[in-house]
Amino acid sequence: MDILYLMILCSVSLAAIFLIVFIVYARKGQFEDDESPAVRILFDSGEIKEKDEKGNNDKDKKKIGENNKIEEKSE
Repeated sequence: MDILYLMILCSVSLAAIFLIVFIVYARKGQFEDDESPAVRILFDSGEIKEKDEKGNNDKDKKKIGENNKIEEKSE
């Protein structure tokens, strides 16, 4: 019977620790964007690059090519 009390105490303590860790990371914003990583795989890589390039005009005029080589953009 004593082991039952010990197991209940351990499980409640572990649950409290997980709850505290969850609350701390939820306040830091860890779980804010849960939609885009799941649907990012559905888009072509070109669509994502076009959105990034339109939004950031201050970047260098270079992009990463097929074999991870840096190529100059032809505009």
